[in-house]
Amino acid sequence: MSPGFADKIEMQNRLFAELSAMFGREVPLYDKAQAVNVVCNRAVCELLSVRHPGFAVSDEEIDRTGGERHGAIRIGRADEYRLVARFFGCFGMEPHNFYDTTSIGAKSQPVIATAFRSPERPEHRVFTSLLMTDYFDDATKGRIEALLSKRQVFSERAIELVDKSERDGGLNWEDANELIGEATGRIFKWTGRARDHQLYTDLCKGGFKIAADIACFERHHLNHLTPNTLCMDVYTAAMKFCLGESDRATFEMRAARALENMLLMSGPDWLSLHFKHVEPDRVLKVGDADVDSGVLGAHVAALADRLSEAHLDLLKLPHAGFKDFTEGPSADTPVLLRQDAYRALTEPVAFVEADGSEVEASHTARFGEIEQRFYATTPAGRAMYDQCLAEFEEARAADPDLMNRDEAAFLRLHAEAFAVFPKTLDGLLEKGLVYAEHAPTEAGRAAAGSIETTDLRELVRKGYATREGLRYEDFLPVSAAGIFASNLNQYGTASTASKRPEYTREQLEGIMGKRMIDTDLAHAAVDAGSRLGTYHALGLLDDLDASERASLEAAVRRSGVHAASVAN
Repeated sequence: MSPGFADKIEMQNRLFAELSAMFGREVPLYDKAQAVNVVCNRAVCELLSVRHPGFAVSDEEIDRTGGERHGAIRIGRADEYRLVARFFGCFGMEPHNFYDTTSIGAKSQPVIATAFRSPERPEHRVFTSLLMTDYFDDATKGRIEALLSKRQVFSERAIELVDKSERDGGLNWEDANELIGEATGRIFKWTGRARDHQLYTDLCKGGFKIAADIACFERHHLNHLTPNTLCMDVYTAAMKFCLGESDRATFEMRAARALENMLLMSGPDWLSLHFKHVEPDRVLKVGDADVDSGVLGAHVAALADRLSEAHLDLLKLPHAGFKDFTEGPSADTPVLLRQDAYRALTEPVAFVEADGSEVEASHTARFGEIEQRFYATTPAGRAMYDQCLAEFEEARAADPDLMNRDEAAFLRLHAEAFAVFPKTLDGLLEKGLVYAEHAPTEAGRAAAGSIETTDLRELVRKGYATREGLRYEDFLPVSAAGIFASNLNQYGTASTASKRPEYTREQLEGIMGKRMIDTDLAHAAVDAGSRLGTYHALGLLDDLDASERASLEAAVRRSGVHAASVAN
């Protein structure tokens, strides 16, 4: 990159900081939820420093860990989608994976999507959906397309800047800041203005609330902007307490239970997973100590005191409460991600009609999601996850009021559904359920030529190699659909087209003019490439079984990106 160009990762960090500030101005509850998360994350870190003597992170490091953002936007037209793809490309963000939410059973929605993020440092990502108008009957399709054809979300200046970035290979900071200003001042800004109230009403009544959100509004407004949390169940308990949905005693019971579970899982692997910005040596050198009930109780009480401060009294703000339960695996199963949210707010909207008149109405769509990320699964791990989730959903459907009636029983049900999963990184790796990155140690390099085993687990145990689980950086469509459904009070809607259309990855790639990165292939390449590199450094490559070596080399070749580009 030319010395005169702004660094694209720094541009990206600045973009998401500005988007977060914009969203906070638009939705004050978002800012307050952020403050709750900061308090919870700091409390978690304080307890971790007791559990692991020598472990300490600064406020700046905590803020950076919690400062990652995972947003969602919805696009109406193919040409708009192509522009959005080009826009994110200016910030080093490329499309990852194809998501077809028209084909997820009862939770189906009329959109296909990809996620834009940086392959190198995936701190921020935006799940970007495209409305498929051929999902609808001809009459509805015509109404939607006629309305969408009249809007222009990107200004001419924004398009000029995108063109310039692509032509020159980057932007200087003056132009970069101007493009960021276009994002927060126009492209992703909520205006509270929409068009065609009748179409909006008809789509909502037909069960297509997401389509109404896309078709009738004038901008690609953010649907949500999600931070990281270090302990999901502490955060959800805190939000319910601050929103007045539980009393202090209930909060302390929930927080203590969540922190006890976290302490059972914590260790160097857990710390490495959750603190990607902390140097590995700082994690490997931490100690190990017991935390008795008195110490835990004091930490929980101190957290409750902080959350009781006046500035975190969320009852003073408009809200619709917090979601009933967390989407994803059980709290003790460290795979993929867990998601939760405060419910979507009902916001005033002015519909400007074709004759210039206005209709005062309201819209319920934007909610406050939160995420906690764990290990990326192999195909075998994902298949096991899907089976466990299906069993849990079936059990939950058989007793839909269980969470409200007996929370402890609900959590046991969730844990039982995922009991088949190992709960440690070593256990997950032994069964081939998650990916990892391996590396030789100095001791291993020194012993090269005299090592007698090619068993990676044994090499790690003897100190000749290290392994670090790869963190999942992408999306779970079924969990996301569960978030949408609980917020919109709508659990999917079938196509009304005379023949249900089918959608493909190639179709969306053609719309964008870009190939998508398949993260399964990319993770497999990181895993395989690191194994080959470790064997080579330890002088073991020629001792490797020929079929195993060929399999690892094939995994590296299959990836469409360089193996190192998606490493932690």
